[in-house]
Amino acid sequence: MRRGSGILCHVTSLPSAYGIGDLGPEAYRFVDFLTQTRQTFWQILPLNPTDPAFDNSPYHSISAFAFNPWLISPEMLVEKGLLSATETGEAASASQGRADYEAAIACRRKLFHVAFKRFTRRKHPPGYEQFCAENEGWLDDYACFVALKAHFNRQVWAAWPPPLRDREPEALKSVNKTIADRVALEKFLQYMAFEQWRALREYCDHKGIQLIGDMPIYVDYDSADCWGNPHMFKLNDDKQPSVVAGVPPDYFSATGQRWGNPVYRWDILRERRYDWWVRRLRHTTKMADFVRIDHFRGLVAYWEIPAAEKTAVRGEWVEAPAVDFLQELQRRFPILPIIAEDLGVITPDVREIMSTFGLPGMKILLFAFGEDMPNNPYIPHNLVRNCIVYTGTHDNNTVRGWFDHEATREEKTRLYRYLGREISSEEVPRELIRMAMMSVADVAIIPLQDFLGLGIEGRMNRPASRDGNWRWRIGQGQLTPELASEIKEITETFGRA
Repeated sequence: MRRGSGILCHVTSLPSAYGIGDLGPEAYRFVDFLTQTRQTFWQILPLNPTDPAFDNSPYHSISAFAFNPWLISPEMLVEKGLLSATETGEAASASQGRADYEAAIACRRKLFHVAFKRFTRRKHPPGYEQFCAENEGWLDDYACFVALKAHFNRQVWAAWPPPLRDREPEALKSVNKTIADRVALEKFLQYMAFEQWRALREYCDHKGIQLIGDMPIYVDYDSADCWGNPHMFKLNDDKQPSVVAGVPPDYFSATGQRWGNPVYRWDILRERRYDWWVRRLRHTTKMADFVRIDHFRGLVAYWEIPAAEKTAVRGEWVEAPAVDFLQELQRRFPILPIIAEDLGVITPDVREIMSTFGLPGMKILLFAFGEDMPNNPYIPHNLVRNCIVYTGTHDNNTVRGWFDHEATREEKTRLYRYLGREISSEEVPRELIRMAMMSVADVAIIPLQDFLGLGIEGRMNRPASRDGNWRWRIGQGQLTPELASEIKEITETFGRA
């Protein structure tokens, strides 16, 4: 990655008349804003389907391959002649503030059924048949899974009748008549979502903007991936997880974190030369230029917890074949497009793997002002070139929110000492942005909320909270010419344009 900078802003945070940001006109305007400010990168969160049961977290999904259909732009369906301007106007949401997923899903669900009926009455474009053929490896399972989930009132797949749970061909063939219409609808929505994303990515390419995507290391148990590939996971005879993923107890949590995701059978993956992972990464790189792998250290060793345990205390570390796995990926992808999320307690073996394969890690300035500040790996004077420096991420408070509500008196004193002067709360975001931009790190990524100088109201996610997250959106008129000029100036000043 060449020296440059970018902005972290998820698609749902864009303005839109339909409850949440989507792939419509405002996404193109945001790319124009990135171009005006001479940015190189746009970083987003995962684009996979979300579920209200998980607060619409992009890190909980029923598919590692499918696109979130709620990001489909109704305006773009009008351009395709599948909806009328009158229909979309009537469906527009009054909510223009925080993301309103309930409104977004309700209005789109109605519009999608109208658009799908019109689509089925026409001769399918060649692109649709090609899309279905090229993606059948995941698309057929995904569409069938969604249809069966609806048919069985959202029951987890392990609770379906055993023949369907176990994917017996005759059982699937028999139920197909019942779910055929829903399967066809889901394939249509995936086609439209990927077509809209393809067009937006082409626009990014034309404008010189590279996309940084995001990939959770694990998949959800109740997912098309687990149902379609049970051999890849540590499941018992009833297809229930025998062990689950998480992280051990640490300074922040006496009982650790029990995530509940199924754990990979790396022995089986190795025998198959990691074919599922290769397909997943190849699929992701069609959608983005680079991909951040969340919880990268789990590819080296992972915390495995007996499924019956309620906490992560009784887990154990299990090694994964990281070198062999990454060598196989390197054989398939000569230039690995991977950014390693290496935050938290990272052991020397993980650092060695990252160094061997030249993978850039992440440095967070909000973590730089502890007692160990002179030797802190996140403080600007200790950064290396091959890394991505952030003021903070989607999981952190905004810089101003951190300063006003989380930073201790000692941390503030160290920050002042590092800057050589005391500063006000309003000045803190600009000063940390300046630190990131002037550092030697090849790439500096700044959350849009920090460029806007927002406080705690701009926070995207609170990892300890299960609801009320993922709702921040750009307000009307916030991306001003003055802001664009300010971002452009600091980008050019430090050689990142």
